[in-house]
Amino acid sequence: MPARKPLISGNWKMNLNHFEATSTLDKLRYLLTKDDYEAVDVSVHAPFTDIRTVQTFLESEKVSISIGAQNCHWETNGAFTGEIAPGMLAKLNVAYVIVGHSERREIFGETDIEVARKVTAVFANGMTPILCCGETLAEREGEATHGKVTGQVHAGIDALSAEQVAAMVIAYEPIWAIGTGRTASSEDAQQVCAWIRAKVAEMKGADAAAAVRIQYGGSVKGTNAAELMAQPDIDGALVGGAALDADEFARIVQYRLA
Repeated sequence: MPARKPLISGNWKMNLNHFEATSTLDKLRYLLTKDDYEAVDVSVHAPFTDIRTVQTFLESEKVSISIGAQNCHWETNGAFTGEIAPGMLAKLNVAYVIVGHSERREIFGETDIEVARKVTAVFANGMTPILCCGETLAEREGEATHGKVTGQVHAGIDALSAEQVAAMVIAYEPIWAIGTGRTASSEDAQQVCAWIRAKVAEMKGADAAAAVRIQYGGSVKGTNAAELMAQPDIDGALVGGAALDADEFARIVQYRLA
């Protein structure tokens, strides 16, 4: 089976208007090279209001960055004021959709059932879900990390085929490390990502487990990316705050040069 190509994803969250998005992408266009794109897949996950601008820029400038979204609804259409259907994103050539981010779960009360519906809907519309999982500080200190993370993964992939799981991305983001400046040690991150891969193997088979890409997220920076990416079960990064700075995000993408 071919090696898993790392995926570095920039999650802009509720930041950067469409003018700022263009400026950030223009900087990345000069910072990243053909060699970078051959070594690493790159996606940027802009606010919904930016996605058409991002699409136009990336396609007109022929930049090899994939378009990402931060969320979607699971229904095709209907009376869901304020929501975005996955098919709408697919029409904008969105390739990856973040599903079940801890901020969606913790702040907006998304359940495992809703997250699983979104994963299925993303696949049904020809896009790739990035399924997020992670534990709180209290859960980590209470030695509940394994149960929390593998439970979220179980719920998110249960209804999928082995082939779908092989093609998706799972992102481990310890909630206590998101935007706090605290980062799980590379050993701790590797341990949890290995648990995730083992859970996939248990549920969907060895081939799916060998193929699925597992990202780490949580205060990833240019200074720690190489150490994290050296771990055997970490296949990329879901980057938050550092993704808003083109220079810093480029350093993460170019971790292999560190």
